[in-house]
Amino acid sequence: MSKTLIVVESPAKAKTIGKILGSNYLIKASMGHIKDLPKKSLGIDIKDDFAPEYKEMPGKKKVIQELKSAAQKVETVLLALDPDREGEAIAYHVKEIIQKQNKKIFRILFNEITKKAIQNAVKIRGNIDMAKVNAQQARRVLDRLVGYQVSPLLWRALYPGLSAGRVQSVALRLISEREAAIKNFKSEEYWSIEALLKKGEHPPFSAKLAKIDNQEAKLNNQPQVDALKIEICKENFIIQKIAKKQRLKYPAPPFITSTLQQESSRKLYFSANKTMVLAQQLYEGIEVGEEGPLGLITYMRTDSTRIAMEALTAGRDYILQTYGEQYLPDKPNFYQKSKTAQDAHEAIRPTSLNLPPAKVKNFLTKDLLKVYALIWNRFISSQMTPAVYDSTTVDILAGRFLFRASGSVLKFSGFQQIYRESQEDTTETDEGEIRFPELNEGDRLQLSDLTGKQHFTEPAPRYSEASLVKELETLGIGRPSTYAQIIDTLRKRTYVQIENHRFQVTELGKTVNQVLINFFPNIFTVEFTAHMETDLDSIEEGRDQWNKVIARFYGPFENTLNQVKGETTQLKKQLQEKTDLLCELCGKPLVIKWGRNGKFIACSGFPECKNTKPLPGENSEILPDVKCKTCGAPMIVKRWKRGRFMGCSRYPDCKYTESIPLDVLCPENCGGHLSERYTRFGKIFYGCSSYPNCKFALWNKPINRECPSCHNKFMVEKSTKKEGNYLYCPSCKNKLFQEPVEEKTPSLVGLPE
Repeated sequence: MSKTLIVVESPAKAKTIGKILGSNYLIKASMGHIKDLPKKSLGIDIKDDFAPEYKEMPGKKKVIQELKSAAQKVETVLLALDPDREGEAIAYHVKEIIQKQNKKIFRILFNEITKKAIQNAVKIRGNIDMAKVNAQQARRVLDRLVGYQVSPLLWRALYPGLSAGRVQSVALRLISEREAAIKNFKSEEYWSIEALLKKGEHPPFSAKLAKIDNQEAKLNNQPQVDALKIEICKENFIIQKIAKKQRLKYPAPPFITSTLQQESSRKLYFSANKTMVLAQQLYEGIEVGEEGPLGLITYMRTDSTRIAMEALTAGRDYILQTYGEQYLPDKPNFYQKSKTAQDAHEAIRPTSLNLPPAKVKNFLTKDLLKVYALIWNRFISSQMTPAVYDSTTVDILAGRFLFRASGSVLKFSGFQQIYRESQEDTTETDEGEIRFPELNEGDRLQLSDLTGKQHFTEPAPRYSEASLVKELETLGIGRPSTYAQIIDTLRKRTYVQIENHRFQVTELGKTVNQVLINFFPNIFTVEFTAHMETDLDSIEEGRDQWNKVIARFYGPFENTLNQVKGETTQLKKQLQEKTDLLCELCGKPLVIKWGRNGKFIACSGFPECKNTKPLPGENSEILPDVKCKTCGAPMIVKRWKRGRFMGCSRYPDCKYTESIPLDVLCPENCGGHLSERYTRFGKIFYGCSSYPNCKFALWNKPINRECPSCHNKFMVEKSTKKEGNYLYCPSCKNKLFQEPVEEKTPSLVGLPE
């Protein structure tokens, strides 16, 4: 009985640690939680200080027996579960099932699965942190109280099977409110005037009208712009002021959980859930040739940008040897942590700088390599010198008009040699490199062209996964380790769908949000939820007792529950929509109700009359002029979790489907037309209907409009934060600015049947 038992979460982690420690240690995996609240009951004794009734999970009987059997063979047990609240709770439950055997049971912690970290951890043996256990228990109890007592109210108001969550419902509210703001947004027209100016034979540069009579230039319509252009053309353009300065752009800090999820979404188009799954694999260990399984990154659930001094030193040495001293700052870069950061673990970084992405790429899947390279480059760049830009601003006076031209030229790449942080909602880079000719104050410039551009104000964009994670973090809702699960739940419940990497709330999501706000106006709010996160942190820090926090929450919550239970029948009727139709069986009015498959038409005389029929307009749109190629019935535009498609209206009797065609013929003259299609990751693109015979495809939506410049047969929609929405010719690169394009079902006129 000389061996020591070490308990971890996963077999991958067990294999990596087993290789490091050798045969004197017996490594077993708990396969996650082994105890939980029962599924078929509340599992909380509200009258006994909210005591949770934890049960051994039915699917873990074999694992539990293996842990008990392994504990009998050793004298010492080391609980090496993840170093966070969830890991602490698992460790506590493992201890509960084996402590009857009077074993020496200790808690060990490590932030990375490397030889040095593991060997140090087994020497530094501690006890389970009950404050962390209580914080996790409080969250679990809170979530169970809300989920198991609010969800049935949704069932009564809408239909069985729906769910509400303490944090998930607030995320849904954010998405719903953004959708409502977009719908209610009224776009306003505004204009800009740009002058193309040149000095001598030098190439021209553009300057934008900034001021009129020393006041900000506000241009509201074309007649105003046309009148000003006539006046401006009569003036002389003279340089009034030239301002030159050097600007530094500093690197971003190493990843924490939320920023990794955001950047992975923007750069790699990975969901938060997929990113965390891949990061978990990199942390727990990857087979790297003859070296066997190695943990390639530090623990991936963290809110701290702190880096261990040993890793800082190794990073600086790597930068000096690889890039040279001009890329290495005099002192290490340190980053300020957020106000809500618990700072329990380091930032996410590579465990060894002897394993760059190029060295391990043959041992990683394509997606694992992408995430590892992202983490590697972000960490290395965070310890490099800033990028240096030479910025120039030129003020040009033309009578009472002031034009301004600004540009930056990259002088030294610094950290941007290996990494540039992505930007949300723009396809432009954050630095515009504009080179001016040799200019002096007082120089007279020639006017080559003067143009007015029409623009329209735009609402805030729909949330992407990256921007939603950022918003949740900023507002203090949930914790980075929970964001992936929150988003995944919203998608699985079909409360939201993702189109072009943006969340759109479904009709069901809008209705659920409406019900929850009506029932619980003071609970499913940003402020209340953020306050609860603060309370959970105070439990972990030992400043509050978990059952007292629950009690403060449950009093007002129970009062609201009791009040709401008597209102669900009335609310169910309020959610029904009236129609002008009469039931053909009993003559009573037909109404629109909610069911498991969405809205449907039903008789208001239910249950005496059970007449029902499908509602074609819900989540679908009938296209009477487009016939099914199998049976000849009208086709319907339908939605699924990744986008839209056309299906036969006689489904399930006829299961014919096809991509949504556009009224744009394929430019390859193959006889096909362009159709709306989706990649396996849900990203929309437009390809030829004759695929695989014709493989023409493009990312931007094609429009059946001839280019006025080169007469190309179609143009495509484009949008940038700087220029707004416009049409773009892929042949001659001409840009045609217009009002924002309204989202509509594609026209199908003139296409072959």
